[in-house]
Amino acid sequence: MKSISTFASLLISIFAMPLAAFATQPNLVIFLADDAGWGDYSHSGNEQVSTPNIDSIASGGVSLDRFYVCSVCSPTRAEFLTGRYHPRSGVRGVSTGQERLNIDEKTIADAFKSAGYATGAFGKWHNGSQWPYHPMARGFDEYFGHTAGHWGEYFDPPLEENGHMVRTKGFIVDVCSDRVLNFIDRNKEKPFLCYVPFTTPHSPWAAPEKDWKRFKDKPITQRATDAKAEVDDYTRCALAMVENQDWNVGRVLTKLKEHGVDDNTIVVYFSDNGPNSHRWTGGMKGRKGSTDEGGLRSVCYIRWPAKIAAGHTVTQISGAIDLLPTLTTLAGVNRVGDKPLDGRDLTPLLMRQGADWSGHRHFSTWAGKVSVRTQTYRLDHQGNLFDMIADPGQTKPINHQQPAIAAELTEAVQSWRQEMFGATTAPAKVKGDKKKGKRNAVDPRPLTVGYHEFPVTMLPARDGEPHGGVQRSGGAPNCSYFVDWTSKEDTMVWLLDVHTAGRYDVTIDYTCKVPDAGSTIELSFDDARLTGKVTPGWDPPLNTNQDTLPRPKAESQMKEFRTLKLGEFSLPAGVGPLTLRAVDIPGESVMDVRRVTLTLLP
Repeated sequence: MKSISTFASLLISIFAMPLAAFATQPNLVIFLADDAGWGDYSHSGNEQVSTPNIDSIASGGVSLDRFYVCSVCSPTRAEFLTGRYHPRSGVRGVSTGQERLNIDEKTIADAFKSAGYATGAFGKWHNGSQWPYHPMARGFDEYFGHTAGHWGEYFDPPLEENGHMVRTKGFIVDVCSDRVLNFIDRNKEKPFLCYVPFTTPHSPWAAPEKDWKRFKDKPITQRATDAKAEVDDYTRCALAMVENQDWNVGRVLTKLKEHGVDDNTIVVYFSDNGPNSHRWTGGMKGRKGSTDEGGLRSVCYIRWPAKIAAGHTVTQISGAIDLLPTLTTLAGVNRVGDKPLDGRDLTPLLMRQGADWSGHRHFSTWAGKVSVRTQTYRLDHQGNLFDMIADPGQTKPINHQQPAIAAELTEAVQSWRQEMFGATTAPAKVKGDKKKGKRNAVDPRPLTVGYHEFPVTMLPARDGEPHGGVQRSGGAPNCSYFVDWTSKEDTMVWLLDVHTAGRYDVTIDYTCKVPDAGSTIELSFDDARLTGKVTPGWDPPLNTNQDTLPRPKAESQMKEFRTLKLGEFSLPAGVGPLTLRAVDIPGESVMDVRRVTLTLLP
């Protein structure tokens, strides 16, 4: 009897184990598109584009049919990484430091790394650049790509490799995908988590020539909901970039198959917000930046041949915020961190098990606007209630027909707002000087500098604040540089929190008109001072090889910057402004500045 009881106990314990305990731990490959809308895929019904490799993830696994993200980039990434609504984690914007994920948050990569996984991220990070906001401080063993929200060079781009800038050759998505393939090659014998946040189809409008050729003369046969606002060439270029992305997804899927690990690899594909231009979304209202359905609904496909049956569609609402609890459960990995999750484990839905989804809600906020989605209804940021089954285009509010539901969801939004922001009113919108290049307020949290485990700290122009006549090169700060430095009263300031007192090597990436070379500049922090001369002159032309279509006016035209070795100086520990100014200007201007780099010396 004792042996029978022991055997029964063993069976009970086996069936109570996580899914992944029955076999080798599964690998994970997570693809995240940038600015692709729900309607940009052939699986969604778009007949103007061909995405067979991305579609194969859906057909070989599960399609989450009502999957919601945020209306812009960095908030979605934060919610995916943490399983928590982004206002909780410090992410309040997309640039000038507001995109940073609080350092006390733990990520999905922290969980998998703690479980013995090799972890790598390859592409656009957009949740902080300086250590410990850097991806390699957030659970990733290695990182390659750009930590900024948006990048101005898609061809032969300068990209970061584990803290150092390198010049690459080729189209940015192809280059990053090459690194993904290498990562899989190196880690095929052990479990790995590979995060692939693509750069496209975010502007600037740049697609490889072979992809653009297929689209440049193609008629637009499926129109945006707001057809008058659609720019045909933007649609063509976005779809060309999506097809390039599909080719790279195919390369990765083929690599998994070559190594015989595709059956036991969980593959996820989704996007970070609605489309970045007016184009076909199946009749939904809104695009990127809005909290309407078209700005928030994304495709999400999950494939795991070893465990998840193919061809299933989940109709219950879900979102990026649910991926952390879902993927850790599927892989049998314990979550790291003890902050309460907002996301919900989708495993019962993926496995076609019973799950009570009634009453489930998904909230979205941006720029003070809050919208909430239930299985049937959406209450928009103006308090209009829509039946999303009968009226998916949000054309007729039904508040009068359903006053009880409208009141219930209005109260839910007020409670959620109170919980997220500590007030029932909208959070204050970021205000700034609307003068060119100064309309983005800099986050009040200081930039962290001086960690021995990551001694190189890059301080790009996007994270600094211009004063006097200095401006940004464009209204979009993420890939901008400082220009119009002509006066001794002009300064550039980065608010620092120096973690380690010590000697630092200083370099500046700059350009300078040749006749203007020779200005004396001073970098100061507290009582520390370092001076040097801007020489030699370096005045390269603006890039002419980057754009398929003329880039939007807010986005900077980029150029090749040169590195000026300014020297070494000692920084005390503590918080204060790092200020760059000129003490002598023999010419008409000093220089243009893309970044200051501080390296903590041994």
